Amino acid sequence: MPVCILESIHGHEDLVKLDEKQRKQLCAEIREFLISRVSQTGGHVASNLGVVELTVALETVFNTKNDRLVFDVGHQSYIHKLLTDRQADFYKLRQYGGMAGFPKPSESQTDAFVAGHASSSVSIALGMARARTLMGEKYHVVSLLGDGAATGGMAYEGLNDAAVSGEPLIVILNDNAMSIDHNVGGMASHLRKLRTKERYLGMKENYRKVMNAIPGGKFVFRFTRAIKDRLRRMLIPMTIFESMGFTYLGPVDGHDTEHLIMLLRTAKELKRPVVLHVLTQKGRGYEPAQKHPKLFHGIGKFDPETGIPCAKSRHTFSDTLGETLCRIAETEKRLCAITAAMPGGTGLLDFKEKYAQRFFDVGIAEEHAVSMAGGLAKQGMIPVVALYSTFLQRAYDMILQDICMLGLHVVFAVDRAGLVGEDGETHHGVFDVGFLRHAPNMLILSPASQNEFGQMMQWAITQYNGPVAIRYPRGADRSYTESAWKNDPEDSLAVHTEGKDAAIITYGTMLQNAMDAAALLQTEGKNITVIRLMNLSKQPVDALKEKLSGISRVFIAEEMAANCGVSHALAYSLQDKNIYGLNLGDQYVPHGSVDQLYAHCGLDSRAIADRILEVLDHEN
Repeated sequence: MPVCILESIHGHEDLVKLDEKQRKQLCAEIREFLISRVSQTGGHVASNLGVVELTVALETVFNTKNDRLVFDVGHQSYIHKLLTDRQADFYKLRQYGGMAGFPKPSESQTDAFVAGHASSSVSIALGMARARTLMGEKYHVVSLLGDGAATGGMAYEGLNDAAVSGEPLIVILNDNAMSIDHNVGGMASHLRKLRTKERYLGMKENYRKVMNAIPGGKFVFRFTRAIKDRLRRMLIPMTIFESMGFTYLGPVDGHDTEHLIMLLRTAKELKRPVVLHVLTQKGRGYEPAQKHPKLFHGIGKFDPETGIPCAKSRHTFSDTLGETLCRIAETEKRLCAITAAMPGGTGLLDFKEKYAQRFFDVGIAEEHAVSMAGGLAKQGMIPVVALYSTFLQRAYDMILQDICMLGLHVVFAVDRAGLVGEDGETHHGVFDVGFLRHAPNMLILSPASQNEFGQMMQWAITQYNGPVAIRYPRGADRSYTESAWKNDPEDSLAVHTEGKDAAIITYGTMLQNAMDAAALLQTEGKNITVIRLMNLSKQPVDALKEKLSGISRVFIAEEMAANCGVSHALAYSLQDKNIYGLNLGDQYVPHGSVDQLYAHCGLDSRAIADRILEVLDHEN
């Protein structure tokens, strides 16, 4: 029985001892391990299967305890974690109290930076490289772009600065069918092969060193390089990276570990800004993931033999969005939909197919998506911008300047609002109410069921005229499936239970926790009023005061970070009441199931009931 190499790998020191045959075996073992373990926990499968050889090469050439490897879209970091002494932690991958699914410096010194969003790695890496120079230290800095991160504008801002910085920095473009083309044609292919050969690159570097060492050599080197560059440009167009000022290497097979190791070592020796263009295949080595890379981008538990998900699919809020837009689009020809690299996640695949000319996927470019929506709306279209709450944050300035200032009719479908579970800190949508309430003219609606969501979306598109954001959670209905929406944001209170001992004010699907808490308190002889807000921009103060008549203690339960909800506004409006805020607190919420996180933050029904009992008992 062959020795398991993976079990003996705890870091860079073990990897450098391997030979070519052992590295090949290691890559096979990693794939087997990954499929076996992630099938039990869920996670990002396809993207990690695509970077096995690349990560083995990176961890062999660089020591990430000291060298800085900065991930962009950090869900491609599982192999990195495997190779940096965290194999035993995979049994609790993305589970409460277990290992995060993204790089996390508090988890390991080999994790250089947090990476839950996208397009920022070049900027972060350049900052690290400049810090290295300013502090006189010695380590290498590598930025790993991938899974569409280079479609975001910030990536190009970083590249633009890094290219002329003169800082030794390596940017790896993990190209797994992104929209970045490479030069084609027989001559281009031939020259590309020459430029990525170790002998050619070594000869080029040795020539530079020799010329720098002899009198007049620097002039000769610059002169011959200028002639060479001019001839090359006549034969093959420059890449955008070369035009910026990078040394460009590639494209290269991202599944050839030995070639990658050679190129990474060469890039280290160049001591200048380098782009290494690597071609990889998502889902490599696992047929279900190769056939269905979108499904296996982020998946729950699945059968490793067949690739079939274990959980039965449920009708989600995202599904309701897609169905509602398709129905409205049949008669409303001005309706169009915009998303940022998430047509499947936001439920827009059917709309994309049926109304292709009115569907726009802009890549990971939320700022562009929102400003483009402003242009569409200004000229008479009705754009629906479907973005995850946590990604909408990047477009805050555009919401203020390009939408709300002109009062344009743009509908924001704010998906994944509230806690999203296993993706953790970087993906919880727990700030949007706070920053959207800052924007003048913005109407914010919060449904508690898919039925209500569909009605709100219908109204926002066909009857309203102005900026409106409808925020809704990940997944399916909880228990409440009715609707109290009356097509009127001024009449947007729903009273679900009545009692005089205390009141809970809440919104969205947090309603279920409030209702369950009221039921628990009923068994303690306490009668609780539960009021739900549907309009979060402007509270109907007079109606609230009427419903709260005779009730002195009011608890505001929000699935939001502290100071990011409506508690302060309500406390100001209801100064004659004793107001108690119940929220997620002022710390970033970790990863885990949503129910576990409710309990962690004191927002599950039992914790809400206990807090109310504590106050009632104390005041009595």
